[in-house]
Amino acid sequence: HQIDQPTLSSRRHHRHKPSTNTLQIHSITMTNLLSVALVFSNLVTLTGAFVINARSVSSAAESSSSSALYSTWNNGNKYGKGQFTFYKGFDEWMKPFPSEDRELYPEMFRIPTGVYEVRMARPLGIVFEELEAGGGGVYVTDLVEGGYAEAKGIIKPGDKLIGVTAVKVVGAKWERRLLPCTTWNFDTVVDAIGSNDSKWGCSDVVLLFERPGEANEEEVKKHLEFFEPPFDSMWKRA
Repeated sequence: HQIDQPTLSSRRHHRHKPSTNTLQIHSITMTNLLSVALVFSNLVTLTGAFVINARSVSSAAESSSSSALYSTWNNGNKYGKGQFTFYKGFDEWMKPFPSEDRELYPEMFRIPTGVYEVRMARPLGIVFEELEAGGGGVYVTDLVEGGYAEAKGIIKPGDKLIGVTAVKVVGAKWERRLLPCTTWNFDTVVDAIGSNDSKWGCSDVVLLFERPGEANEEEVKKHLEFFEPPFDSMWKRA
């Protein structure tokens, strides 16, 4: 297929007492956890579709079609095709953009200070808890001794999960993308992690974390807007 080169044209912390939503991802796999979490999730099991609630659409995603947000999203017959179909990491995802864009929009081609990306196999070995009951994202409360997260030596208790890769299947085609998760509840985060299954070519999960006190909130917000599905995206449909 011929590929056109793309061009670029407060949070509130509330740490509550551990609830039933506190998860220690350790000896059991995320696949087993899905059987419990799917009851409350946005994951459509018959199609493997991961659906993002329309109310989470950012204002930037509703801008004109010339926006960079639209240049990386595939709809209709183009879904599952092209350069932007499988997220492996930030640097690789941004490679297709021309050097002119890097010069004009340098902030678009770097992860903000205080934010870091980690690729990990499952089980992760992370204990997550909701920042607010019923939504508002999740944060790290602990790392499992001897687990993958502890071995990485990067993730720390208190770090907030702000992005995670998820797989959405439409018919015989699928994509894996990094999605902002700062407004998600615990179950949706679990479903997203669990959708990174080997049957879709996934050998890992990509997690994006923010370290409290080190990041500029406006920079983080703009960075996440680039990955927010537009209102007409296949990722917003059941």
